[in-house]
Amino acid sequence: MLRFLTAGESHGPCLTAIVEGLPAGLEVDSDAINHELGRRQAGYGRGERMAIERDRVEILAGVHSGATTGAPVSLRIENRDWPNWRERWAAGDLPKITVPRPGHADYAGMVKYGLNDARPVSERASARETAARVAVGALTGQLLAAFDIHVGSYVVEIGGVVATVPQLDEAQLWGLAESSEVRCPDAAASADMRHRIDEARQAGDSLGGVFVVTATGLPVGLGSHAHWERRLDARLAWAVMSIPAVKGAEIGPAFENARRPGSRVHDQIYPGGDGSVERRTNRAGGFEGGITNGMPVVVRAAMKPIPTTVSPLRSVDLTTGEPTETTYQRSDVCAVPAASVVGEAMVAWILADALLEKLGGDSLEEMKAHAAHA
Repeated sequence: MLRFLTAGESHGPCLTAIVEGLPAGLEVDSDAINHELGRRQAGYGRGERMAIERDRVEILAGVHSGATTGAPVSLRIENRDWPNWRERWAAGDLPKITVPRPGHADYAGMVKYGLNDARPVSERASARETAARVAVGALTGQLLAAFDIHVGSYVVEIGGVVATVPQLDEAQLWGLAESSEVRCPDAAASADMRHRIDEARQAGDSLGGVFVVTATGLPVGLGSHAHWERRLDARLAWAVMSIPAVKGAEIGPAFENARRPGSRVHDQIYPGGDGSVERRTNRAGGFEGGITNGMPVVVRAAMKPIPTTVSPLRSVDLTTGEPTETTYQRSDVCAVPAASVVGEAMVAWILADALLEKLGGDSLEEMKAHAAHA
């Protein structure tokens, strides 16, 4: 029911997004969207590009008098680095990239699209595109908040430093993450992560890690077991895996669960108040049969190290066929904290879509009426 498209290049004039399917009557807070864009730009280990950009959203269509109209919403984010590229871009005299960088989309993209230059591939495959996704996710996050559903994230591992996550509720963990430069709720691990990032920077290397996105307030019954593509946990994994450099996703502690006997994995059910039921554990990550079960949704994602490193890597010049090495282009040392914010956006998008599927309605008022009788 919801869909979005993004367009734009890393060093082009702007990024744009079109969001279709939002109900009419949703009040849009542009400042809140800009706040999310700022969170994406922050984080210890970010590169020089973040000192240039000051991402802010411009709403071009689909919002009137501060609220959605039911028409497609058009968003624009200016690339402030564009003036540094404009003249050479227009003249077509940017140097070609003929040495594909290992770990990037360069080689596969050149072969797929029959290109002799990886620059068009790198411009679109760049994680700069995720700024548009964060704006879209912030918009759908405002829809979720209207139903008291909230999404947040935190980092649990960077460069082999593993956090000990405090036994706190989700909102408290999110708050601790916001006060950490690496978005980690464990203060001791945060300091070690910063140190590990400094070591990688000095060595001309890069680091990956693991982040967790969680969502609270979800009703029982989003998603379905009836068809493979309607399983909501699978849709979340797909969305999170679409984030550049994310190479693994799991619902709850899935890989840890795989090493345990079933009696220590499945969340037992107890009588609750008013005829309801309750769980005392959430090892299922909020899902059973691809359907939300009323517990917080938990999605863990593994991000590989950024593939651009100061230290050169072996490659081949595709013009000559000769072996060579990559040349460094400015990049982050570690983008795991930023990726967790992008993860929030993608999770919010999928959950908002599932909520619309469940409730239906062309306006927010109609959705709320349906929710009252669900």
